[in-house]
Amino acid sequence: MSIENFIPINQLCTHYKVEMSFFTHLNEFGLIEIETTEESLYIHQDKITDVEKMIRLHVELDINFEGIDTVFNLLEKIHDLQAELTATKNRLRLYED
Repeated sequence: MSIENFIPINQLCTHYKVEMSFFTHLNEFGLIEIETTEESLYIHQDKITDVEKMIRLHVELDINFEGIDTVFNLLEKIHDLQAELTATKNRLRLYED
């Protein structure tokens, strides 16, 4: 596995001032995927924005991991519903014109 697009978790722990256990809990809940290479743990760079949101939910709002899981599931449902609504509006425009 190439680690070009991955960020070491220990750097994230230092940067965001969170414990390594925070990331292992997120992994246990299926909120992130941790990749292991050469005894180091990594997260794909595309997930950093989600990780930042999770850190803010946990640290600033004191939301536990179950709550973070619920919030992200609800956000995903909202995103899906918005996409469905947009598709429905586009189909409706075909009939209105």
